[in-house]
Amino acid sequence: MKPVVRKIALERMQILIDNAISNARTNPELSQRHAQIARRISTKYNIRMPYILRIVFCKKCKSFIAPGINSKIRLGRASIKSIRITCNFCGHTYRKIIPQ
Repeated sequence: MKPVVRKIALERMQILIDNAISNARTNPELSQRHAQIARRISTKYNIRMPYILRIVFCKKCKSFIAPGINSKIRLGRASIKSIRITCNFCGHTYRKIIPQ
């Protein structure tokens, strides 16, 4: 694939995810649609989403979860510090370990 096409696709995915996050509270259907289009772009052009874009998708149901709007975010109290993110759509909880 041409590097120009890859660059344009990455920029478009970033714009769509930013719009989805900003519209998540006022228009949740539109934000879900923006995120769905961003995922479709990544699969069509066979581009791996950057980590910063991947973290706004549920790992189980693959739906868009805006931080704090349609997901719960908690800090773990165990010896290994982690962030627990719970999807409000499917109830799946996954953890991200915080490096120390």
